[in-house]
Amino acid sequence: MSKLSRHKAILELLDQGPVASQEELQKLLHRRGLEAGQATLSRDIRELRLVKSSGGYSLPGREVPGETDLPSVDRLVREFVTSVRTAQNLLVTKTSIGSAQPVAAALDEENWPEAIGTIAGDDTILIVCQSNRAAGRLAERIQEMLA
Repeated sequence: MSKLSRHKAILELLDQGPVASQEELQKLLHRRGLEAGQATLSRDIRELRLVKSSGGYSLPGREVPGETDLPSVDRLVREFVTSVRTAQNLLVTKTSIGSAQPVAAALDEENWPEAIGTIAGDDTILIVCQSNRAAGRLAERIQEMLA
């Protein structure tokens, strides 16, 4: 069995969804007629740059949603957001330094209908909303969390 065929099989398995552990991956490969030891699988995981989350191993960018260990959005907003300003259908949200990404991730997990998406830097989050009105509603919701 070549490394290339093993990598291809691993990627095909992960295309179907996350795999809980190396042991499960080893069993799934065995069912396909491929044998690999724990050290080999560890190298493969590293070489393929697979992501390990509470949902298991997955391809980068395909982590299981809702499986993060973030605190609630209310708590993150209260602790780290310093201001929210609207600019037409955009919200510019300032946070303490280094806090924008976890706050943006928590905001994304809320799946609010007003928000299309977020972009987070170090201390600023840009929230793109559907309309000016939607941006105003979302700004009010975040302001209420700050109070």
